Amino acid sequence: MKNILIIGATGQIGSELTMKLRGLYPNGNVVAGYIPGAEPKGVLLESGPSAVVDITNPAQIAVAVEKYKIDTIYNLAAVLSAVAEIKPQLAWHIGVCGLFNVLEVAREKKCAVFTPSSIGSFGPGTPKVLTPQDTIQRPTTMYGVTKVTGELLSDYYAKRFGVDTRSVRFPGLISYATPPGGGTTDYAVDIYYSACKGEKFYCPVKPGTFMDMMYMPDALRAAVEIMEADPARLIHRNSFNIASMSFDPEMIYDKIKEYVPDFEMEYKIDPLRQDIADSWPDSLDDSCARYEWDWKPEYDLDAMTKDMLNHLSLKFQEHLHAEFA
Repeated sequence: MKNILIIGATGQIGSELTMKLRGLYPNGNVVAGYIPGAEPKGVLLESGPSAVVDITNPAQIAVAVEKYKIDTIYNLAAVLSAVAEIKPQLAWHIGVCGLFNVLEVAREKKCAVFTPSSIGSFGPGTPKVLTPQDTIQRPTTMYGVTKVTGELLSDYYAKRFGVDTRSVRFPGLISYATPPGGGTTDYAVDIYYSACKGEKFYCPVKPGTFMDMMYMPDALRAAVEIMEADPARLIHRNSFNIASMSFDPEMIYDKIKEYVPDFEMEYKIDPLRQDIADSWPDSLDDSCARYEWDWKPEYDLDAMTKDMLNHLSLKFQEHLHAEFA
């Protein structure tokens, strides 16, 4: 990879992945693709090129690929799970029609493509504990339907047209850099924000609701490593299970209280998010990723909690200093 286009570069994953790739490939173009109204700001704007790239507009994708001589596209445009249930037509338009546009440009311009899938691609008929790499995928959410369709479509373009498509199934992602954006697993980001603000946290899912989670630094590394992997070793392509940790609300609450003893949590169940969470796996078997491209996470719940609390505490202190300066 030398010249990379990131579609959705100002989103939760995109903003951090753009900066990571710019650090790894300082002599290439890492282009931040964005839609009007979501322009890059600050260091994201100043550290490299950016371009208007609406995934629903194939001409814009092609222009950016041609202008910057792109060889790799990271397609991060998506409508997240809870929002997708409210806006299913939009979720399909962006998640499937948009991906089709990306794959067509990649076919014509000889680009590799990364499009993340998700634990949401599984459904209630899937084995919930250590969900296998290859298993039944019958999701009951529009978000999940778009992800399964994306996996199949990407595999089709790889087999039929030779497009180098690769993907991972992300668990819930936890980050201090960007606020949550409407995902079912975002409670695990909100809870840290509440702890650092000194607020009581109202948990939208029940105790005992286990879901796979991952700290953003591990997720970013996975997105880079899968695209750098030796293609001769890849038995699978779209999409690899990757795992790091699995916990329920009580476990993350107890871990935070080790460092913030006065922190309080109360359950206020959101039926929509609970239904979605209940349809997803408790944990994933990522042995294929470990075997085929040496995947290995670096963070567990304790290491993530210490790092999240440290960064968010600094973030809120800086905000208060700026506000009252």
